[in-house]
Amino acid sequence: MRLRSFALIAGTAFMALLGATAPVASAAEPATDPSGVQPMIIGGQYAQSGPWAARLFANGRQTCTSTIIAPQYILTAKHCVASGGTFTFRIGSLDQTSGGTMATGSTVTRHASADLAIVRLTAPVNATYSPLGTTSDVATGQTVQVYGWGATSQCGSEINCQSQYLKVANVRVTSVACRDYNGGVAVCASRGDGITAGGDSGGPMFASGRQVGVASTSDRQTTTAYTNITRYRPWIQQVAGV
Repeated sequence: MRLRSFALIAGTAFMALLGATAPVASAAEPATDPSGVQPMIIGGQYAQSGPWAARLFANGRQTCTSTIIAPQYILTAKHCVASGGTFTFRIGSLDQTSGGTMATGSTVTRHASADLAIVRLTAPVNATYSPLGTTSDVATGQTVQVYGWGATSQCGSEINCQSQYLKVANVRVTSVACRDYNGGVAVCASRGDGITAGGDSGGPMFASGRQVGVASTSDRQTTTAYTNITRYRPWIQQVAGV
């Protein structure tokens, strides 16, 4: 799900960030994708639902995945909004090129030590908001779901193989207390029927029907790390009120 051309190495884990910068892709309908590659995320399948999902664009270019968690607040990875510029979001559409609601960010609040950020929108958006989980919702050995519009294969410059349609994959939790790109507490998982890649950064991990993680790093083969948002609920509550 991410772009290797913008990959960074994260400590000794040797896992690259999942952000992406690419022009909005055009593609055929999911059921008739002519590219011949496996559906995005690298494996996995096209999502049938994801009303809380939001594609993040930085200065008009597709960059990351995110979720809307309250009428005026978007949750994503800190490295997705590390630089300045204009951040816009397509909210509530499986197709990152059309539908849903377009919204613009006004201010960004970045967590001091974890790979998390919350973007305040210029105006409230009526949407289905991502339900946020607690520590009891995720455990080692659990099969969980990850979502994103990132790269569909290791295609060199992952900017060239972003998914037009939201994808989902199953992964298996190996730790609920590993580390994200910034050293924050993370949920680490091993590949199931897919794995995250460039462009998936900031996207959600769901366990027990609730969001428990935000995509931070991946080796694009076997292992991915999601900032464990169940450990940062007080901060999210302080910033976004949820």
